[in-house]
Amino acid sequence: MKSDSAAPRALFSATIAGSLPKPAWLAETTKLWPEWKAAGADLAQAKADATLLWIKAQEDAGLDVIGDGEQSRQHFVHGFLEQVEGIDFEHKVKMGIRDNRYDAMVPQVVAPLRLKGRVHATEARLLRAHTQRKIKFTLPGPMTIVDTVADRHYGDRVKMAMAFAELLNEEALALQADGVDIIQFDEPAFNVYMKDAADWGVRALERAAQGLTCTTAVHICYGYGIKANVDWKATLGEEWRQYEQVFPALARSSIDQVSLECFHSHVPPHLMSLLEGKDVMVGVIDVASDVIETPEQIADTIGSALQHVPRERLLPCTNCGLAPMDRSVAIKKLEALGLGAALARTRYG
Repeated sequence: MKSDSAAPRALFSATIAGSLPKPAWLAETTKLWPEWKAAGADLAQAKADATLLWIKAQEDAGLDVIGDGEQSRQHFVHGFLEQVEGIDFEHKVKMGIRDNRYDAMVPQVVAPLRLKGRVHATEARLLRAHTQRKIKFTLPGPMTIVDTVADRHYGDRVKMAMAFAELLNEEALALQADGVDIIQFDEPAFNVYMKDAADWGVRALERAAQGLTCTTAVHICYGYGIKANVDWKATLGEEWRQYEQVFPALARSSIDQVSLECFHSHVPPHLMSLLEGKDVMVGVIDVASDVIETPEQIADTIGSALQHVPRERLLPCTNCGLAPMDRSVAIKKLEALGLGAALARTRYG
């Protein structure tokens, strides 16, 4: 099915950050690392069924850019790593990630990295075949991958990040050939290691996006709505200024779009002005609360952001992924996102 990606972009074109909850028949619910409920061919079919379910839900909600909801991935980083040679998944080790915000059992890099083959061809082609709207596909960013594995080979974070960036680029170029309109790299680590992000993180990100002619994006948030992240946010004070350190480097970069957390956050809205020349995906949906936003609240958030972002560059989005959320709540939040974007078009169009 051919995309209508050549069509002009709608004002306040709405999309999700990436992940959506997995149905109970596919995996454990309300968990960030859920166990699958099937295996083999049955699991592959269940993943495809769940993806189709969420494509329809996003379209019904009126979203303009559709994702696969990461239904085929147990975790947004590990879904990519599983197809990489040089990583030992058999002997995971406990490691503090995101500057020790939480402990995780992570695989170890034990040899030179290379792809076993295509990583996400099945998901991307399924997505492209079942919607005529623009599609976005998400990949973990190199710095965030480095923060989610134990290094037993490279001995240098930058060197290992560049090795992962090369693999990400290989897959991203193939995703572009599959018909993907927007490739988004998820870099929550940019809000944790701000100096490194501005120093070499953006450089690694650009290596991952090298040669792409489709739209490129980076998503930087304050994490899923899980307790460890909620507790961390409570320590950040009245103003969250992490973006201030990396946005200037991103504004100078070749990346087209930047996704940020806005609604119910303590990010000073004027920091968005540091992204001059970029499309800004403004988080208007709180992923750490089950309270459903009203269209008026969403339009108000868009109106506030318009003081710092030109309207043709503002794209309403979720603050982060919705993976650990209850499915019924997530659907209502998608519907609110679509209605809020439509109301903003009426108000500010």
